[in-house]
Amino acid sequence: MLEPGRRSSHLAAMSLPKAPVAAKIPLRIEQLGRTRTDDYAWMKDDNWQQVLRDPKALKADVRSHLDAENAFTKAVLAGTETLQAALFAEMKGRIKEDDSSVPSPDGPWDYYSRYELGAEHPLHARRPRDRQDGEQVLLDEEALSKGKAFFQVGAASHSPDHGLYAWAADEQGSEYYTIRVKDVASGAEVGTPIESAYGDFCFSPDGAWIFWIWRDENARPAKVFRRRSTGGEDTLVYEELDDGMFLGVGVASDDSHVLIHVGNQETTEIWLIPGDSPDRAPVVAESRRIGVKYSLDHWTDRWVIRTNDDGAVDFKLCVSVAAVPAKASWVDWIAHRPGHYVTGFAAYADHLVRAERVNALDTLVVTARDGTEHTVAFDEEAYALNLEGGYEYETTTARFVYQSPTTPRQTYDYDLATRARTLRKTQEVPSGHDPARYVARRVTARAADGAEVPITLLMLKTVAEAGAPAPVLLYGYGSYGHAMEPSFSIRNLSLVDRGWIWAVAHVRGGSDKGWGWFLDGRKENKPNTFNDFIACAEHLVEGGYTTRGQIAAYGGSAGGMLMGAIANLRPDLWGAIVAAVPFVDVLNTMSDTTLPLTPPEWPEWGNPIEDPAAYDLIESYSPYDQVSSQAYPPILATGGLSDPRVTYWEPAKWVAKLRAHTTGAAPMLLKINMEAGHGGASGRFDFLKEIALDYAFAIWALEQQGAAE
Repeated sequence: MLEPGRRSSHLAAMSLPKAPVAAKIPLRIEQLGRTRTDDYAWMKDDNWQQVLRDPKALKADVRSHLDAENAFTKAVLAGTETLQAALFAEMKGRIKEDDSSVPSPDGPWDYYSRYELGAEHPLHARRPRDRQDGEQVLLDEEALSKGKAFFQVGAASHSPDHGLYAWAADEQGSEYYTIRVKDVASGAEVGTPIESAYGDFCFSPDGAWIFWIWRDENARPAKVFRRRSTGGEDTLVYEELDDGMFLGVGVASDDSHVLIHVGNQETTEIWLIPGDSPDRAPVVAESRRIGVKYSLDHWTDRWVIRTNDDGAVDFKLCVSVAAVPAKASWVDWIAHRPGHYVTGFAAYADHLVRAERVNALDTLVVTARDGTEHTVAFDEEAYALNLEGGYEYETTTARFVYQSPTTPRQTYDYDLATRARTLRKTQEVPSGHDPARYVARRVTARAADGAEVPITLLMLKTVAEAGAPAPVLLYGYGSYGHAMEPSFSIRNLSLVDRGWIWAVAHVRGGSDKGWGWFLDGRKENKPNTFNDFIACAEHLVEGGYTTRGQIAAYGGSAGGMLMGAIANLRPDLWGAIVAAVPFVDVLNTMSDTTLPLTPPEWPEWGNPIEDPAAYDLIESYSPYDQVSSQAYPPILATGGLSDPRVTYWEPAKWVAKLRAHTTGAAPMLLKINMEAGHGGASGRFDFLKEIALDYAFAIWALEQQGAAE
């Protein structure tokens, strides 16, 4: 096995082009009696808000540096271009190019989306219910995207009377959306476009109004407005004065209310507007209390509330018959059961379906109005089961999607009364897919503090039967309570078919094992996320699945922060690290109140502006701040120039600092998409090219490592 210090001797012999050397312009920062120096703060454009809207406004010196970094990455990985093309072709070959969704009924119409052959973007359409003819095109994203480097539709919806169609489009990747409304019969747009919008809106139940969210100059959702669906003046409905809160709008399942959602990672508040009087002022359901989360829906004659109140860590369901469901009116209905995480629920006229997660596996529980219950579950070792929303309330049909690492997506219509399952669609893989060729396993790593961390594995059956060490891609996230579901991926197969093992580490910070699993990986418990990921890697080595140095670690956004942390903590374990749009400059970002996500994310990370303990904790793990003189493995960091979530300068600064400090010769690479934001390229095929680059880098880096052994 290669010793950590030997990596540099092999990679030093590699023929690599000369890397860019970023200028060091020290900036001394004093905060809470502490001092730090940032050599690369100059990479942040002081006018970044304008850059989000117009990338051409980027400072010349920053653009020149990013262009040089992109050129360096392209040169280093030039030998992988054939591999990138092959990976892309494989992934694209697994996509049905003229695919379509299962139609969702609403009154006299079936609504669906579909792709034309070769199209990057879908077409939204409808046809008369239960018929195969009579299609009406509502929105052609592909046509609207022509000539644009980036185009992405957020929300899109028809009005309750089916006469109007509205959509929100982002043409820069900055997540500033423009909402447009058109008359379906004539195809003509009505009213003027709504600018600077969040990608979320809703029609009122009577269809007369659109409720939408305005983003301020710092890209934060700050106000809710309404305007006539056919155009007119905007009326302020709600203004959120706390920069730490996100906003959302929606309609109750039974159309009784318009709902305004206010909240962050730990606190919720919901405001109600009567559906039959949408011009009324909103009334708060239950005022915000720090640490209390709740969601609610109206179920014909009562409210159903999902909450963590009263110590219900994994959430419980309550009911209220009050017109305004304040806490005093809540009555426990589905009691809290530790380890049974209630992830959500959906209301239908005579049934309520709740989703639960136990030990990283999902089930659905159906409750009839008479209180009888039954469970919908599957038997695979690892799988994902998700409800899909529909338009109709007066129905006994619910729709869910089942999938596993080996099983493509299967869409079922489920009769809530008779319990009959109707398979409506199985994801088609045109190039072929035989589940019997693969093995999915669930294994468990033990962290240093005794926590049992699930790992989901996918490999070829021949690899499993051989029992020999194989290269591993270990994926992790571990933040915001987001669970990494064991789903089917047409992308991962390109590695697995090459003899790799795809592994997902269900680390603390996600909700894979319940909300307590999340709480054990945030704020002062954040280091558990990093230690869990390392424990998973060590378990795979000890179990003979792989060897040290033959693991490619992969994570994006907050998962990119995980990548930065484990690079600092255990560089010897990894043969490569891919950090996509990585949140690595944690201390500086959480100290900058002008950035869109800073105040809303203090509940997740802590507030280093006011809390010395939070400052010290964040500094102790912030990947950018903890870069040190040691031999780092090959690292590829990616970003988007228009990204408002993880700004482009975070990966740029990190790579520059890594390159200046590493004692080895492994390359530190940066790829900034100059025409996209947080999600990368907007087209379904263009996006795959970015994944192909990530995978090609991982294959290349591990092959270099293997050649040295």
